[in-house]
Amino acid sequence: MIEIPTLKISDEIQEALKEKKAVVALESTLISHGLPSPLNVDVAFKSEAILRDLQVVPATVALIEGHLCVGVTPEEIELLGSSSEVTKTSFNNLGEVIANKSLGATTVASTMFAAYKSGIKVFATGGIGGVHRGSDGDVSADLKALSDIPVAVVCAGVKSILDIPRTLEVLETLGVPIIGYKTNLFPEFWTPGRDLKLKIIASEPKEVAHLLNTHWEIGLTTGQLVAVPIPEEKQVEQKIVENAINDSLNEAASAGITGNAITPFLLTKVSEASGGLTLEANVDLILNNVQVAGEIAVQMATY
Repeated sequence: MIEIPTLKISDEIQEALKEKKAVVALESTLISHGLPSPLNVDVAFKSEAILRDLQVVPATVALIEGHLCVGVTPEEIELLGSSSEVTKTSFNNLGEVIANKSLGATTVASTMFAAYKSGIKVFATGGIGGVHRGSDGDVSADLKALSDIPVAVVCAGVKSILDIPRTLEVLETLGVPIIGYKTNLFPEFWTPGRDLKLKIIASEPKEVAHLLNTHWEIGLTTGQLVAVPIPEEKQVEQKIVENAINDSLNEAASAGITGNAITPFLLTKVSEASGGLTLEANVDLILNNVQVAGEIAVQMATY
């Protein structure tokens, strides 16, 4: 682990890592920008509770008072979920937010960075960013992080508002393994997936842990994606999803919304267009991913 003066790891997490206990990192953008209040705080607390029930230590990451904090208090989670002054923080502004001692929420990319620097190997989120529809040049820093940072990201695939096939092409080019958890299809966030076949499949947490460890043990240094489909009973009908996405993309284009503002805008608009179905599914898939990540982390801790 590389020492960084601004990295602040909670005593509980430091002790867990020292004793080689299971730890799972959690991002905070889901709290500040991904879900509406008070659902955001409720899901954050439920995520941590799921991990604790598995005897896994949760490591929610955020930027607070000039520190990249790995492990935050319940009061800090509530602050992240209620304040209008939270900066969405990725690689391009991580240093700025720390320097200015601003309140910041970490994305997939910056959470992976914090996890790696802390010695945490497993991270759970909803879905990763990727290549935006209709724009080859608009690519999430999440893909850069996956190419460079050896952390396993447990997710429900790529957010459905993005160009999933092109995102998968980029991940393949970058050498990022994608492990389908109990599926041979790449999950499409609110749906289990249709026709994007996966080459690597694992049927249980122990098998996933073995694949993850082997990749790194032979000297490869990329991140790895563990793709977990949303439970079938929780999925949203594909036609509803596509119609809602298309309507929301048109609205974003008309409003001139681009950059890192587009994802939260689209997620909100898609939820409205689907009558709240995608929001409900978003919560379900997040909690399901956390459960799977915890089970994998337990197995990773035995190596």
